[in-house]
Amino acid sequence: MTEIHMPRLSDTMEEGVISTWRKQVGDQINRGDVVADIETDKAVMEMEAYDDGVLEKILIGAGETVPIGVPIGIMGDGSGSAAAAAASGGDSEGTAGGSATTGSSSEPGSPESASPESAVAQPAVSTDSDAGPRERPKASPLARAVAREKGVDLSTVTGTGPGGRIIRVDIEAAAEAKADTGSSQQPTSVSHRDESSEPQQQNQDLEEIPLSNIRKVTARRLTESKQQAPHFYLTSAVDVTDLISFRSDLNERLQASGGPKVSVNDLVVKACATALRANPSVNVSFRDEKLFQHKRVHLGVAVALESGLVVPVIPDADRKSVSEIAAEGKEKAERAREGKLKPDEMSGSTFSVSNLGMFGIEEFSAVINPPEAAILAVGATREEVQVHDGEFVVRKMMRMTLSADHRAVDGAVGAVFMQQLTSLLQDPIRIIA
Repeated sequence: MTEIHMPRLSDTMEEGVISTWRKQVGDQINRGDVVADIETDKAVMEMEAYDDGVLEKILIGAGETVPIGVPIGIMGDGSGSAAAAAASGGDSEGTAGGSATTGSSSEPGSPESASPESAVAQPAVSTDSDAGPRERPKASPLARAVAREKGVDLSTVTGTGPGGRIIRVDIEAAAEAKADTGSSQQPTSVSHRDESSEPQQQNQDLEEIPLSNIRKVTARRLTESKQQAPHFYLTSAVDVTDLISFRSDLNERLQASGGPKVSVNDLVVKACATALRANPSVNVSFRDEKLFQHKRVHLGVAVALESGLVVPVIPDADRKSVSEIAAEGKEKAERAREGKLKPDEMSGSTFSVSNLGMFGIEEFSAVINPPEAAILAVGATREEVQVHDGEFVVRKMMRMTLSADHRAVDGAVGAVFMQQLTSLLQDPIRIIA
């Protein structure tokens, strides 16, 4: 018998959602075959088999969220013995990842650290106490945890998962029904005015949107960033009139030679990489009360998806040409939208760039992507009246804001970085020199 476990598909992944099972019970699986699609904190990724065998049992259905390491399926020789062995083991805490779930939490008071006997509500009177021990209901590890949290007795729940297994949605439905039953037993108001219809109408106007794994992790990590990292912000107004003209001339030459078009953001990314190489004190990370200096410059470029925000990484951006950055950035952004980026292509950035200029946002402050120490927010280009050579002229201006972690970067260090970055963008030939 071989258990198929929820794999770690990214460095920040703690749990995964089974998006789709590619193989069904009875299917032959060869090493390297794609068994299922797993939604991680970064993208939907393919899970490949490490062994040969036959899929004899699916433990966790599509749409279920489970922690890393929890068994999600059983492989055997096709005789059914593996599935039978898993079933005979019962849903005891050693089967289907029950022990992995309860053992993974060490926080006092958490649902996982409480015993089922103390956490699950028991009926006041048992009618079958003399009939011997009841068979433990089949339920996913996550469903058991949710049942303990909501006080739902698993024996009263009908499972809709594979083989009648109780899954999370079954627990939530039972908890909702229990709440509705409890509320219906409350004394009714003496008044003839039907006030209960008002909150009911409000509830009908709300629709809960399930959080994607990407959005869950983004919410957690950025909340931790704002809570733990003392942000400070430095904003510069950059005259990009020459940069826009330079980009236009550069694109004409690149297109003539069959090269990719370069965007303003590509030039900003290259300028950032050049400035970071000259100011290594900004190219740092702060974690575990330690400061780490990065010897290479890996630029993360934020890409917005429907499911959340991902940050593809351009490694060694300071050593690449603007056209290489443009081609790689475009290709990775497209694959990010298709959910086809690999974990290592979204990991290891030492500095990030977030650009909302294409939406007309003139200025904003971005949240630092931990454990990085800084992120640059880039706004839209606007024509403004400036004093140039003693005269009022119309110039193209762009505002950039550096968010920096004051534990790792001092204000003066950040100011020097922004000063050099501004100088590069206002003299764009130096970006490609």
